[in-house]
Amino acid sequence: MTAMRDDSGVVGDARQGRQAQRQSAITEAVMAAGAVRIEELATRFDISVMTVHRDLDELEGRGLLRKSRGVATALSSALVESSDVYRASRQLAEKEAIAHAALDFIEPGQAIMLDDSTTTLHLLPHLSAKKPLTVITNTLTIMEELRSANGITMLGLGGQYYNWCSAYMGRITTTTIENLRADLLVMSTSAISDDVAFHQTQETVDVKRAMFESSSRRILLADHTKFERRALHAMLPLSQFDAVIVDTGIDPEHLKRLRDKGINVVVARRTSR
Repeated sequence: MTAMRDDSGVVGDARQGRQAQRQSAITEAVMAAGAVRIEELATRFDISVMTVHRDLDELEGRGLLRKSRGVATALSSALVESSDVYRASRQLAEKEAIAHAALDFIEPGQAIMLDDSTTTLHLLPHLSAKKPLTVITNTLTIMEELRSANGITMLGLGGQYYNWCSAYMGRITTTTIENLRADLLVMSTSAISDDVAFHQTQETVDVKRAMFESSSRRILLADHTKFERRALHAMLPLSQFDAVIVDTGIDPEHLKRLRDKGINVVVARRTSR
């Protein structure tokens, strides 16, 4: 799906895309090394020191890195893995395949809820094939992407804005969700332990549970790495979802166990380009 934009909008989107890619690369470089001098980052990415400072200021605001005395340092925190900047660069092919499989659950005329996961972002370019739709989300990135989309009604959930995940959360958000009813929820999770979806922050869990309770059908998107991770707060058992969509990298033992429990597991095949 491509929204109509004027030339200035196209240029602005391209610039934002390059900035996001650069910031993701900077984050990866600093996390890999632990600490990198700002001058070295400028040389490595062929940008000015001033640009590096601007990028680091934003990354620091998102809780990803720390900037001090000319050095960028990685934060040893689970929040790093929760950040949308970090998540957006991981398992891209798997996420695309999973999102494509999720399209089979979306029908024209539905009201669908999308959470703040980066996997759901891969759905957005394909939603025009399912219009008309009403999309309900707490994610600013999704709101901006779909704001001018033809045939899609955007319902944005407000609340307290959290920069690290580009989403609104808190009591205002959950109260609004409780007064809505959606046909379908498409969501993801940070980790899966004992066949239960977990997340690192309680605020995120509260919003996703509210979305779950306000939706008639619920689809969980989970690439194979989610089964290898741990997070703090239990969210929902996988058995409560109408379908759990995984990629072909899932351990066969996990797949067999889930299906033996009666969980509807869909294995997404990689799409050809």
